[in-house]
Parts: sequence; structure tokens; C-alpha cells
Amino acid sequence: MTPFEQLPYRPCVGVVLVNRAGLVFLGQRVGGPEHVDTYHSWQMPQGGIDEGEQPGEAALRELYEETNVCSVEPLGESAEWLAYDLPEPIARSAWKGRYRGQKQKWIALRFTGEDSEIDVTRPGGGKHKPEFINWRWEHLARTPSLIIPFKRPVYEQVAREFEALAMPA
Repeated sequence: MTPFEQLPYRPCVGVVLVNRAGLVFLGQRVGGPEHVDTYHSWQMPQGGIDEGEQPGEAALRELYEETNVCSVEPLGESAEWLAYDLPEPIARSAWKGRYRGQKQKWIALRFTGEDSEIDVTRPGGGKHKPEFINWRWEHLARTPSLIIPFKRPVYEQVAREFEALAMPA
């Protein structure tokens, strides 16, 4: 078995979806082994980057697959890839134990549609399994306190880096 510290990170994107009021989308996860309580079950959309896919393309695909949202305009992307480790017992069961965590390129998008476009119960027009059971708009600065603790440093960096973009339109 490969030592945990030598496992690679899974390439991934994270999406900061900002509405006209300057608030960001948060989804409450359906479940998963990493959840410790319902308070810390909120997160922004994220997901793996497919082979040959660029981070911006992956962000649009993942956003649609998780929220049904298509009405967006680009705002920016993180300067660097941000990484987090899963706790080792979770990492050994997630993704067949191939990764120690995820490295993420974060993409900020302005939501130009109406809230009725968001459908976390039938995402991707009903073609994808729901990852969220609920959603809400939130201040970007509050997101680190709502995320699972091992992802918190990434969310703190995202909140600092995208603070100027999470403003009313």
C-alpha cells in the first residue's frame, strides 16, 4: 500500500457562484463519509476535472451537474491551485484510495439567471444524482465557518482571494 503522504491529489475545480446581491451559492451536502454534523455540511459546488478538460470547462459542467445552473458570466479564477488532505481513513475509502485529497482551481462566476433556475433535487435537467439536499445564498466571508473543518483553510483562501468579486452587480 502506498504511504498516505505519497498519494497524489485529485485534480478538481471549485465554483464561487455570485448572485446580483454579491452573495455566493452554498449547497448542503446529501451525505458522505466526511460529514461530521449538519452545520458543517455546506459547501460551494466542486468536482473532478475530466481527462482533457480545462478547469473553466469543468467548472461549468460541475455547476450544471450539481445545481442545474447555466446562466453565468466569468468573473475570475484563483491564482494558484489550492489543496487539502482528507483525513486518512476517509481518503483510503474515497476514490478507491488513489488520492490523499484534492487540488482545486477555483473559478468565480456571476449568476445571471433567476433563482428558479437552481434545482438541486433534479440537477442537470434530472440527468444527475443530487449532491445537495438544500441550498442558500450566503456572504462569502461566512463560508469557512460552514465548511467541514479539513477544507476550512482552502475556503479561507478562497474568501480572501475572491472578496472583491463577491460584490453586488
